[in-house]
Formats: sequence, C-alpha cells, structure tokens
Amino acid sequence: MKIKQGFAKRNIAGSNIVVPVGKNSLEFNAMITLNDTGSFLWDAFQKDITVDDAVALITAEYDVAPERAREDIEKFVALLRDNNLFE
Repeated sequence: MKIKQGFAKRNIAGSNIVVPVGKNSLEFNAMITLNDTGSFLWDAFQKDITVDDAVALITAEYDVAPERAREDIEKFVALLRDNNLFE
C-alpha cells in the first residue's frame, strides 16, 4: 500500500497537517490532522509497504505490543482506504 501523490504533510504550530495539492484538492476537500504516530505511519506509507512492514516499523520505534500495533495500524489503513488515499 502506498499513499497517492498529491498530498503534502506539514508541521504547523506543532500540529501535523496533511492537505491535498493540485488536482487532489478538487477531489479531497479537507485536511487531515495527525498525531505523532499517525505522522510516522503517513511517512512510512509514502513507500509501498504492507501492514506487516508497518507493524515492524512501529514496534521498533515505539514501546507497543505487536498485536496492539496491528490493530491500530489496520484502523489507520481503513481510514486511508475509505477516503481513497492509497494508489
């Protein structure tokens, strides 16, 4: 899974914000606010990785059990998929 091109993530006043750019701004008329973990995952999904890859990355970076990480990542992936943000 890989996030589509055309979205820019910026840190504004301590908040991680994702906004559509170019033609994506016509199709996705919103902005996304990410916590630190969401921002970490957003960056990870800039490459074509699997949920298993993301679990490995998260558990290496944060003190979290793999089962809990998988559950949370699957929820994050579902939100991205529901909003058509994957290629």
